[in-house]
Amino acid sequence: MENAKPTEQTKVYLLPIDAITPSPFQARTVFDEAELKKLAVSILQNGLLQPVSVRPAGEGRYQLIAGERRLRACKLAKMEAIPAIIFHFEDEKTAALSLLENLQREELNPFEQARALRDLLNLWDCTQESAARRLGMAQPTLANKLRLLALNEEQEGICLAANLTERHARAVLRLPTAALRTKALQYAADHACNVQQTEALCERMMTHKTKPRRSVMVKDVRIFVNTIDRAVKLMTGSGIPATAEMREQPDCIEYVVRIPMGAVYHSPGPQ
Repeated sequence: MENAKPTEQTKVYLLPIDAITPSPFQARTVFDEAELKKLAVSILQNGLLQPVSVRPAGEGRYQLIAGERRLRACKLAKMEAIPAIIFHFEDEKTAALSLLENLQREELNPFEQARALRDLLNLWDCTQESAARRLGMAQPTLANKLRLLALNEEQEGICLAANLTERHARAVLRLPTAALRTKALQYAADHACNVQQTEALCERMMTHKTKPRRSVMVKDVRIFVNTIDRAVKLMTGSGIPATAEMREQPDCIEYVVRIPMGAVYHSPGPQ
């Protein structure tokens, strides 16, 4: 059972905004300023239709449980007090409510969702299957959302800046290195690729990665090599047992031509 007082759960208090601190369990990190301004205007015109939820934090202060956007909008509207319902919850319940509110309102971007779901799993100390049941979500859906945590901060930033979807982000996870994932996401962002195009791009990158690299000789170098080959053939055609061997080294092409000493230093014939 929760340690909440029933009378306080149904009663709305008008609390000083400055007395309310943000929730440390807030999953959302990005707030659209334009949307907050619209909400602030609506609150000024129609009032706050849904109170925020808080819990006592001691010395006349309160900690927000749910309603971060509403609190921020009220601050933008220069309101001094805000309607609130007071709950007496422990950290675990407070964190769960804060995370669940954001998930249910679908106001989180895919990466914030993934972190919120990870935090809920840690909070509940349960399996993905159990968490999926509690959330009313299919287990594969939960697993797919959690997979986004494999992307780094730079890759997350590319996705958010270009409005790439969760499926875009998951498409690059098959690539074996962070560098390739970043390259694929940046290409998808720059060329406004849809999900199918991004998946095809990753397929091409995977195929290119697995193909053995073939050494391609520069045209001018090939001409010189052919010239050496012709010279060796001329010598062997003239009875000089010359040989040639080409070896590819990591940093160069090594060409060795061997001409027997007897063929070089010979007695001149009759004049």
